[in-house]
Amino acid sequence: MDCALLVIGSVIGSGIFLTPGNIARTVQSVESVFLVWVAGGLLSFFGALAYAELGAMFPRAGGIYVFLREAYGPLTAFLYGWCTFFVMQSGSVATLAAGFAIYLGYLLPVSSGVAKICAVGVIAFLTLINCLGVRSGARVQNILTIVKMASLVGISVVLFTMSGGSFGHFSYVPPATAGFSWSALGIAMIAVLWAYEGWHTLTYNAGEVSNPKRNLTGGLLLGTLAIIVLYLTVNLAYLYALPFEKISGSRRLASDAMELALGPVGGTLIAVAILISITGAINSNTMGGPRVYFAMARENLFFKRFAYVQPRYVVPTFSIVLQGVWASSLTLMGSFDRLFSYVIFVCWIFYGLGGVAVLVLRWKRPELERHYKTWGYPFVPLLFALMAFLIVGNTLVNDFKNSFWGLVVVFTGLPAYYYWQGRKKLTAETPRR
Repeated sequence: MDCALLVIGSVIGSGIFLTPGNIARTVQSVESVFLVWVAGGLLSFFGALAYAELGAMFPRAGGIYVFLREAYGPLTAFLYGWCTFFVMQSGSVATLAAGFAIYLGYLLPVSSGVAKICAVGVIAFLTLINCLGVRSGARVQNILTIVKMASLVGISVVLFTMSGGSFGHFSYVPPATAGFSWSALGIAMIAVLWAYEGWHTLTYNAGEVSNPKRNLTGGLLLGTLAIIVLYLTVNLAYLYALPFEKISGSRRLASDAMELALGPVGGTLIAVAILISITGAINSNTMGGPRVYFAMARENLFFKRFAYVQPRYVVPTFSIVLQGVWASSLTLMGSFDRLFSYVIFVCWIFYGLGGVAVLVLRWKRPELERHYKTWGYPFVPLLFALMAFLIVGNTLVNDFKNSFWGLVVVFTGLPAYYYWQGRKKLTAETPRR
């Protein structure tokens, strides 16, 4: 249950509440909206199927970092860890915090600057909680995840039973100028994948999961399936409650829909629930990323202090705190839309490599015990990897600015890697006195 709730809590954050309006504006048709939500869910599920094999095979702290190192060697793994700190994990926390600031502005009459400072305060609080041990973080996570799941179910029930809803909204006819576009679908998929982002986070904590054969694989698969069902249900409820034109024009869709159904009280209640949801997603990301930096530092491929484990609470406190500091800086510098585009582009480069790693390790390390084997092998991991690389290519073409800065971070990892390799070699060659 802890594992499944961690997966669900990692994924459900700001995306399902903030991106549906943006997706509707981009694709401009009901059919295309549900196409990208289903495609994003299936892609995430295929990723979970592949990563379940890898996670059960290497149940160690670090997750994808460990998988990439075993499949491709230390350079690829280092670049992943480098990007995890500077873009992916810290950036995910920052994007969630930016979403927190948006909904706090709905709830309280504060400026955007004050709202961002409050979001940084949430990062600081959850950083402290996670420094008090993995059980403290998991307990907080379970409570927040149950609240956010109840919120999504509650939204669906209220919207499907409201008097002003109509199934006629599903037959919306787009304007003649809005033709089908693969490019638009690709751009919308970025927003959808942000909503599904975090399905793999459980693998970071694999070293702290008891009975990984059962709990790691079961948590990944059940958690991902539960999210797909919840997301499709909520999108159906949004469309039943509001005409397509209003959905495409809304920035805070959940609050707008609930306000229409229940008045100002409904909007306020759901805004509070959404803030709790985002807080839970920030918490799960705060738990996961530091385990990657810890694994890197133990191999002398990152600052040595990142390998420090607090003896009383047995957690990598230095890694947790530094991630919180960098995530807070990104929160103050970036907007929600810019941050999630930046994060998703870099993430899916490595997710695709992780999918291919299933095939590489079947060939390279056939002797390893595989407690779980990917269903649909080799088609599922291959299809997952192919789609991941297509998404990366589409983003590079259609959102070059954010993609460019993502690539800059990836390539700056190369000199950093050779610097640490040089230090590692020097340390090994220096005679002890």
